[in-house]
Amino acid sequence: MFYKKLVILLLALIALSLLATLVEACPGCKDAIAENDLEGQRVARGYFWSILFMMSMPFTILGTFGTYCYVEVRRARRERETMASREAPQDSPSI
Repeated sequence: MFYKKLVILLLALIALSLLATLVEACPGCKDAIAENDLEGQRVARGYFWSILFMMSMPFTILGTFGTYCYVEVRRARRERETMASREAPQDSPSI
């Protein structure tokens, strides 16, 4: 069942990546880039940075949340190990 879903997902991603070459830019971006004046280039640069920012936010948020969870799990594991070592009886050498 999992294998079938994985294959379908991979095929959908491959199809999407092949169709991505057929997509054109929005008319505002296309016209701004086509203009050779300085203002048009600034608008195009603004579009570029805004799109880059919007695309990076999900990865930044998930990465931050994942790192936080990882650190908290490591901290809890370390505390549990120190508690277990305190409670464990110490073997003292007998003469």
